[in-house]
Amino acid sequence: MDVEARPDGGQTGNHEHIAVREVVRRRCLVQKFHDSNLGFPADPSWQDGRIRLGAILAGVGHSIVLVHGWGGSFDATWRSSGFADLLQDAGLRVIGVDLLGHGNAPKPHDPESYSDLTERILDALPDEPVSAVGFSLGALTLLRLAVDHPGRINRLVVAGIGRNAVESTDEASHSRLIRALEGAATEEDNLARLFVQYAEQPGNDRVALTAIMKRRRQPFTSEELARVDIPTLVVIGDKDFAGPGEPLASRLPRGELVTLKNVDHFATTENFGFFDAALEFLGAIPS
Repeated sequence: MDVEARPDGGQTGNHEHIAVREVVRRRCLVQKFHDSNLGFPADPSWQDGRIRLGAILAGVGHSIVLVHGWGGSFDATWRSSGFADLLQDAGLRVIGVDLLGHGNAPKPHDPESYSDLTERILDALPDEPVSAVGFSLGALTLLRLAVDHPGRINRLVVAGIGRNAVESTDEASHSRLIRALEGAATEEDNLARLFVQYAEQPGNDRVALTAIMKRRRQPFTSEELARVDIPTLVVIGDKDFAGPGEPLASRLPRGELVTLKNVDHFATTENFGFFDAALEFLGAIPS
């Protein structure tokens, strides 16, 4: 794992003191818990009176919210990897959220329905400030929440985003992905085929996920990011199409950057380097 120099001038570092072997052991235990119907509830979703959003799960300590990426869900991204269980082991109260269009949440087909995903996360949060971890679309959404609602998040990990958060989208590439989701993928376009594969995972609604891709998008300005005056860790693979991470981390007042060697976008949240960096940053090293 390569830890880049921090924008504040801090030195590069190494997170090796969290043993990968121990993480593997805990993930095996997590699977045993799931297999025996222990650990997290089988159906943790809850109803807030309007929209089915996510879950408040076991734990009694400081709250932490986990938000998945496009085409994922809380279960697929954070439960199946054991990451949520490790946070609970460390004494944190885990809040899992399925973004609109994903998992157990409603899946509207109108792109306008996805214009503001932050309000749906806010509805799932307690009154007190929380820590937060997001991947890809979830990371962008949490970053928007931190900009627009200061004080709700007090520590933030954003994974799988970087340059794409501060620069305008390449419209030609974005349109190509949308066309692929609508049935026009070619054998030569590996990235587009990957997006189609994610959209077709069990439980996903391909039309809803395409609508999310069609929503209005605006990059973050330097002025907006200057308002995110909380400890923020950017974690991104050096093979990630959303990178590099420096353009984002350097604009965050208290930003730090971890670059994962030989890791692409879709492998980020399964990578032990991500586990190590995020757990240490959150002060959530299981005992």
